[in-house]
Amino acid sequence: MEESTRESVRQVVEGVYRAESRRVLATLIRLIGDFDRAEEALHEAFATAMEQWSREGVPANPRAWLVSTGRFKAIDAMRRRERLDASLPDLARRLDEGAGSAAFRDEELEDDQLRLIFTCCHPALSPSTQVALTLREVCGLATEEIASAFLSAPSTIAQRIVRGKAKIRDARIPYQIPSLSDLPERLDSVLAVIYLVFNEGYSASSGGSLTRPDLSEEAIRLGRLLVGLLPDPETIGLLALMLFQESRRAARTSPEGDLILLEDQDRSLWERGKIREGRALVEQAIASQRFGVYTIQAAIAAVHAEAETASATSWATMVAWYDMLERAAPSPVVALNRAVAVAMRDGPLAGLELIDAILNEGQLTEYHLAHAARADMCRRLGQTIEARESYQKALALARQEPERRFLERRLRELG
Repeated sequence: MEESTRESVRQVVEGVYRAESRRVLATLIRLIGDFDRAEEALHEAFATAMEQWSREGVPANPRAWLVSTGRFKAIDAMRRRERLDASLPDLARRLDEGAGSAAFRDEELEDDQLRLIFTCCHPALSPSTQVALTLREVCGLATEEIASAFLSAPSTIAQRIVRGKAKIRDARIPYQIPSLSDLPERLDSVLAVIYLVFNEGYSASSGGSLTRPDLSEEAIRLGRLLVGLLPDPETIGLLALMLFQESRRAARTSPEGDLILLEDQDRSLWERGKIREGRALVEQAIASQRFGVYTIQAAIAAVHAEAETASATSWATMVAWYDMLERAAPSPVVALNRAVAVAMRDGPLAGLELIDAILNEGQLTEYHLAHAARADMCRRLGQTIEARESYQKALALARQEPERRFLERRLRELG
């Protein structure tokens, strides 16, 4: 075989792997019923593709070819191991009998991805396990990448993934899309996992970098996938929210990695394509009249995105959306964000009174952004001593280096 031909096929196989491997894996999990055996079959199928496509050419439907080849590889592996596991001959026989073409229709393959997302985000699994499994099995991130993103040891992440797969197997968690009656509750869990992944990428919980673009991109990719498979208004709203927030990434930090507040950002750096797409999506979600908290948050982000300057922001509109969000999903953090919006509309004293009420109730006392927001109100009111005290409390709680540098700079500015 000519070396140039082999290199050309290798590039094709790598491209198909990037585009199709997670879809193929999702279908193999459905057919085989086991995560690890499906992943082994996936890798064997791609290794076979490298050899066979070099001789016979790339098939018309590479995804279906890979599923079929992976299934046969799984059957062969089970038959080799059947002496050690009495259940394998029966499973291999079922795989043989279920080898009809229906397993490989495009719509079935797409549904398999949806099944995999809901399985990885099943409420029987802990939230941390849901995140690890989703990033590993749906997104294809390596264990080391997930560990790096969440500042955990690779062994810890690996244990979560192993325990999650065992829980799915032992509890016989069904590999299926929930029924219509169960869908709202189950969808909430899926959206929460995707947004958690996005937030860790958009504003890392700790460490030397403010953001992890790879995680944000994976969350947006998951959001697009979910909208394509299940265009629920809240799914659309979440994708809009992530696009609005991601549009500001380039303006959020200086070349040195220091935090730049929204009001000080260079808005010419905002990605207008993402903003336009987000606006179309949020309008679609709102028009459904069935939207929820993600759509409301997307509408809030849209108010920021549409203002050409910070001073042009419609804070009255912002407060109105926060009022709606507080009714839909009341929480101390929502109340804090609403207080900041009220301060921008009515002045820092109004915001300070609301923030003090939250802190006096014992809420958010360990949340650094609450103390940072209070410090900013005091600074704007000329209450230097109180501002300093609140900045120091925020600094003691902050874990992210860019935020710590920002707070230290504010303290120096107070003299």
